[in-house]
Amino acid sequence: MGDESTELLRKIHGLLELLAEEKIAQRDAKQRASLRELVGASPTKQKSVFLMDGAHTQAQIRKVTDVNQGHLSTMVGKMQKAKLVEGDTKMPKLVISIPPNFFEAHE
Repeated sequence: MGDESTELLRKIHGLLELLAEEKIAQRDAKQRASLRELVGASPTKQKSVFLMDGAHTQAQIRKVTDVNQGHLSTMVGKMQKAKLVEGDTKMPKLVISIPPNFFEAHE
């Protein structure tokens, strides 16, 4: 029963995010623009941002995305300065939500 409930909650959460995306985008417009500017067009940097959920270390992010260690560290530092991540920079957590096509939408 627990697994079914958890899965149902995930589906509901996903639907609510989809329905609320336009409002979230308006609310977070400045932060999202800043994020796009800091991350740039690098596919590996873009992929790494999606793993910044507070549960992955920078080392884990590098392993999954093959992003350069120096580039990731510098980017996280700039993101922290811009108040786009919170918590320990070794386990960065993005403070705004972004949809899966976030970087595709504004290329």
